[in-house]
Amino acid sequence: MTQDEKTPALTWHRVSWTDDLPEGRVKTVTAGTRTLALTHYQGQYGAMDNHCPHQGGPLGEGSIEGCWLRCPWHGWDFDPLTGKPPGGHEDSGQETFPVEAREDGIYIGLPAEPEHTQTVSDVMAETMVNWGVRRVFGMVGHSNLGLADALRRREVAGDLTFSGVRHEGAASFACSGYAKLTGQPAACLSIAGPGATNLMTGLWDAKVDRAPVLALTGQVDVQVFGPGAFQEIDLSAAFAPVAAFSQTVLHSSRHVELMTLACKTALVERDVAHLIFPDDVQTLAAGDAKPSGPAGRVSPTAIMPPGESLDQAGALIETAKRPMIIVGYGARDAMDQIVELAERLNAPVLTTFKAKGQIADDHRLAAGVLGRSGTPVASWFMNECDLIVTFGASFSNHTGIDRAKPIIQIDFDRMSLGKFHPVDVPVWAEVGATAALLLDWLPTEAGWVDQTPEVAERRRLWLEEKASRVADDLGNGISSAAIFHAVSQRVPDDAIIAVDVGNNTYSFGRYFECRRQSILMSGYLGSIGFSFPAAMGAWAATRDFEEQKGRKVISISGDGGFGQYMGDFNTAVKYGMDITHILVNNGQLGKISKEQQAGEWEVWQTSLHNPSFAAYAKLCGGFGQKGTDADQLEAAIQAGLDHDGPAIIEIMADAQLI
Repeated sequence: MTQDEKTPALTWHRVSWTDDLPEGRVKTVTAGTRTLALTHYQGQYGAMDNHCPHQGGPLGEGSIEGCWLRCPWHGWDFDPLTGKPPGGHEDSGQETFPVEAREDGIYIGLPAEPEHTQTVSDVMAETMVNWGVRRVFGMVGHSNLGLADALRRREVAGDLTFSGVRHEGAASFACSGYAKLTGQPAACLSIAGPGATNLMTGLWDAKVDRAPVLALTGQVDVQVFGPGAFQEIDLSAAFAPVAAFSQTVLHSSRHVELMTLACKTALVERDVAHLIFPDDVQTLAAGDAKPSGPAGRVSPTAIMPPGESLDQAGALIETAKRPMIIVGYGARDAMDQIVELAERLNAPVLTTFKAKGQIADDHRLAAGVLGRSGTPVASWFMNECDLIVTFGASFSNHTGIDRAKPIIQIDFDRMSLGKFHPVDVPVWAEVGATAALLLDWLPTEAGWVDQTPEVAERRRLWLEEKASRVADDLGNGISSAAIFHAVSQRVPDDAIIAVDVGNNTYSFGRYFECRRQSILMSGYLGSIGFSFPAAMGAWAATRDFEEQKGRKVISISGDGGFGQYMGDFNTAVKYGMDITHILVNNGQLGKISKEQQAGEWEVWQTSLHNPSFAAYAKLCGGFGQKGTDADQLEAAIQAGLDHDGPAIIEIMADAQLI
């Protein structure tokens, strides 16, 4: 074998222009995937490994002092051209690489990069994809780089899409919105310490609303667990309350099984699952480990009601005169069966606020939203009914279900049955299957009052009331009735609408006329700031799922809510997210001002100092338009809807006219 045959072939990378690095200076350059320190000393160029052997300090950020290249972290010295240390130092110096100064720049020669070895992160990322995770939202940082590279490889392979955000809280809210719309989990990625803690609010939102989410957090090296290394917190303890499954990935872990259990928990429990990836474990070789998937690990979801419960429920419905149906968010996938049951009974269908839109407001039996964000139509039927049949509905204090009425409660979650007080017939079952079985059980006709004319009359009265409120004008901005009348007129029938928390929420519940739109909200947690990042998640779903493609995504918030994550409007611009944000700007935390007044407190610290949000949208590269006159609203909203990309329609609103 000749000497040339023994020497590995080099690949030459241009890393700099000849005049970019002055004499006596050093800088960091990238050649292929390697980071190197490029030096210019005594008329010559040198290239060495960028990582100081002491603690990995970046030599390219150091300085040449006298005849030595000094590490910026702890002052270790190296010859600028040879990489050798001064005599007596414990390290053996730095690996160096050949450098050529050519007419078109400085070139460094590197051996061909070795073939990639499957890592722990690789096999876990592929398992995650096999379980149906198609989207990751998050931030790449120093303690998740190995995991991030595995996700990058899956993106290159076309298996998933990564959406980088400006704040980790936006990532977890986006996952929550994605899951609420599709029933499928997305993943959120963070670094250790503050990045992980920033995920918490969005994860709690997903948890309490039973939305499956997978959280992936970096962590410090295993060897420095415990004493309190930089950015180390006890992530197992921090995530224990919010995550139904939370485990640290260790050297000895069954890595595929950990990801399998995380994905299964998120899907089956409709909850948050969490995996902690120490920095040094992420790049471990995975050997011959094989990714897995859900085959043989999950069962069909239909839970049939016990015969005794079905008989009790059927008998109670059959003897009622004025039964009424209430649907909650848990009934969102069973509305066809429930509406058919309602039509058999000619009974009104009310929704909780979380379930707004699950029955179109123009259906002959739709009686609107019940509770604090509801309508007088729903309240009237609550008073008049002699039996309440609930499907997938909570009994929170905001819902307003009259516990004194006879109640049949049907829910897939056994713990939700009679959670706050006893009910007459608790039925543990899948709600759609139960509605279908009740249809078979009940006679075609019984002594039920046909309540259809009453629904029509109560609706007529309420629509007249709403129409009268549209014209209200105190000279301090546009009324909520006028705002949501315009939104109702212009929003597409199949739109996805993410709604925030505040006065805008209550007004949306009262005034917006739903047709076939999907409504997303922070239900049980009631977190301000939810709507825009949730809309980002919804937009991602319109790219990931065939049944969601082509749907317009809209978010609605007040000025206070949008201010929470307004930085991520730039994220929407970066990825071309077609989101129209309707921003109801009243210059204050209007709901809190109202509560202070109701409690006979002084109104204090609720005013807001705002920019022009429409101008902000333009500065970010999106579309922005301000509406100050009710007559302009529909045109402004339509302009936002017509824009192919992120848009803000800023509406100057009256905080009193809600």
